[in-house]
Amino acid sequence: QVQLVESGGGLVQAGGSLRLSCTASGRTFSSYAMAWFRQAPGKEREDVAAISWSGTNTAYASSVKGRFTISRDNAKSTLYLQMNSLKPEDTAVYYCAAQNPINSGTYTYDYWGQGTQVTVSS
Repeated sequence: QVQLVESGGGLVQAGGSLRLSCTASGRTFSSYAMAWFRQAPGKEREDVAAISWSGTNTAYASSVKGRFTISRDNAKSTLYLQMNSLKPEDTAVYYCAAQNPINSGTYTYDYWGQGTQVTVSS
């Protein structure tokens, strides 16, 4: 079992930057594919970015591609999301998620963090 804790959210002005972190404990972190999701009030949860266990394969939502970068440091059991050129529409609660290897190649994520709030002012 894996436990995930996000940090790094806050209030920033449009055009600014934030770096989110997600620290894992429990089973071996390096064997899990990871992803960042976000959800704003009244909206559906959105898959923002994903990364393979090795860190060599990444994917991004079209709304954030070119502005956000997902990365991981397996030695530190930590996932990152670098967010640049932030826009008010990026405002949401951001969650990290981990995928058990048995679900590799599917849309199923097995472990979720508690979320961290990101607010971007105009």
